Amino acid sequence: MHPRFAAVAEALNERFERLVAQEPRRSDQPWPREKVRGVYLFSEAGRHLYVGRTNDVRARYGRHCLPGAHHGMAAFAFRLAREATGQLKATYRAGEGSRKALAVDPTFKAAFDAAKARVRQMDFRYVSEPDPVRQAVLEIYCAVALETPYNDFDNH
Repeated sequence: MHPRFAAVAEALNERFERLVAQEPRRSDQPWPREKVRGVYLFSEAGRHLYVGRTNDVRARYGRHCLPGAHHGMAAFAFRLAREATGQLKATYRAGEGSRKALAVDPTFKAAFDAAKARVRQMDFRYVSEPDPVRQAVLEIYCAVALETPYNDFDNH
């Protein structure tokens, strides 16, 4: 293994352990005032579902689940809504099945709103990681280790 990558990899498990051991927080709990860059985890009923990374944990949490969050902000909820409505195949062309079209479809919109409410009720954990490279590698490490079903590292 390349020594520079090995240096990044050395810290992964310690940060991973801190993330999963953290007491989960909910939307109604107070947040730290300072901006935290890092990796976060959504879990439900003890099952880890989604890992992400961000430069502002508190703001990103809100973009995932606040009622006013739109399809470009709440990727996890959008994916849950796709699953709930059977709209599993993503398309990046305008028209039927596109994010824009689904966002105005009443059935999908109701599922998306329900998914954001569901995400708001999930357990949320995060660990600070200010370095963008370590953040990216840690996100993948956590997603693989936890087998989070809603992480998708496929090219689109």
